[in-house]
Amino acid sequence: MLAVPCPPYIYDFNHKGVAFRHCNPNGTWDFMHSLNKTWANYSDCLRFLQPDISIGKQEFFERLYVMYTIGYSVSFGSLAVAILIIGYFRRLHCTRNYIHMHLFVSFMLRAASIFVKDRVVHAHIGVKELQSLIMQDDLQSSIEVPPVDKSQYIGCKIAVVMFIYFLATNYYWILVEGLYLHSLIFVAFFSDTKYLWGFTLIGWGKAFLSPFLFNWIMDCRAFCLACH
Repeated sequence: MLAVPCPPYIYDFNHKGVAFRHCNPNGTWDFMHSLNKTWANYSDCLRFLQPDISIGKQEFFERLYVMYTIGYSVSFGSLAVAILIIGYFRRLHCTRNYIHMHLFVSFMLRAASIFVKDRVVHAHIGVKELQSLIMQDDLQSSIEVPPVDKSQYIGCKIAVVMFIYFLATNYYWILVEGLYLHSLIFVAFFSDTKYLWGFTLIGWGKAFLSPFLFNWIMDCRAFCLACH
């Protein structure tokens, strides 16, 4: 077993630690055929696995999670009450309020998608699996890595795609609010009912044609692999 200092050029490494590699009697390094690379133990180098640092980060993200969960929950409930009020009183039924209701629904769906994403995607799993792998005493069990079942990522992909879509529709409905106000001011003889369907298509359908959404969907596979 050969020990060398952790590389100083990697910022997040523990530069006071050492990395280990195992040399076979024939002078070759132990090779991980499933990953197509030589075996190495960087457990002492991985700074994010050190208790004093990981605990502080975990507490910070837990507080952040509680804060935005409470915020989105209060927002969800308030918007639901607003939609019920607008829907109950018929004198409030007009194109302007219909657009407001669509915007409120987009905010609610955005919050709901975040709740679902947080339940499905567990970012801490990757760290735990990596820690259990590199801290094993049996070298052979570390080398023989079982094949990954990619079917487990389907739920993650769906959750991430829905989150990205509802996030995009939320911004498009904000755009629709601006377009509607612009039309009222600058377009003569503006017909509210005539353009309502067009605004609805922009708010809910434009996100499907967005290149940014397409790029995010293409990257969601890598995101789910990193989180699992």
